[in-house]
Amino acid sequence: MKKKLEVVVLISIIIVSVSCTSTSQKIDNDMEITPAIENIFSRKSVRSYEDKDIEKEKIALLLQAAMAAPSGRDLRPWEFIVLNDRTILDSLSVKLPYAKMLNHARCAIVVCGDSVRSSYWYLDCSLAAGNILLAAESLGLGAVWTAAYPYRDRIQSIRTFVSMPGRVLPLCIIPVGYPSTEVKPKQKFDEKKIHYNGW
Repeated sequence: MKKKLEVVVLISIIIVSVSCTSTSQKIDNDMEITPAIENIFSRKSVRSYEDKDIEKEKIALLLQAAMAAPSGRDLRPWEFIVLNDRTILDSLSVKLPYAKMLNHARCAIVVCGDSVRSSYWYLDCSLAAGNILLAAESLGLGAVWTAAYPYRDRIQSIRTFVSMPGRVLPLCIIPVGYPSTEVKPKQKFDEKKIHYNGW
């Protein structure tokens, strides 16, 4: 009788264990990927654009998304310069080594920060720039981060063609347009980069 009871208990434990495992897998397999998560996974750097204007409403949404970013002490040191002047875009494409695509972008956003308002302006502005890139993806636009800060020559090149107060520094220029070619998002997940409770 005792052996039968032990066998029954053992079988029950196995059944419960298998049941929990399959339920866990089911939750993993059935987990709904929300549109926001899907948009993050779909984002890519787009450097080639169609010869097509971008609607003002979409530019406004990109800027609203930028200003929805978190900001330390809620200082919001960001400033944004929207470039759509062909002469300025072409001139910057010549001067900036990694922004050659400006010569066929219809629009670009210079993400700037007020260095007097916040000593860590570049952190807040990086979050704002990230929001612009994600919002562009969700609106069917292509965009790419091209760095200005901390390179003095790039900052000076931007100042040559774009007026801004001395305390304001350009973090990056984001060319924006409708993609002219299909670009696949990169799979960057690397489990080896994850550490729990220490290295």
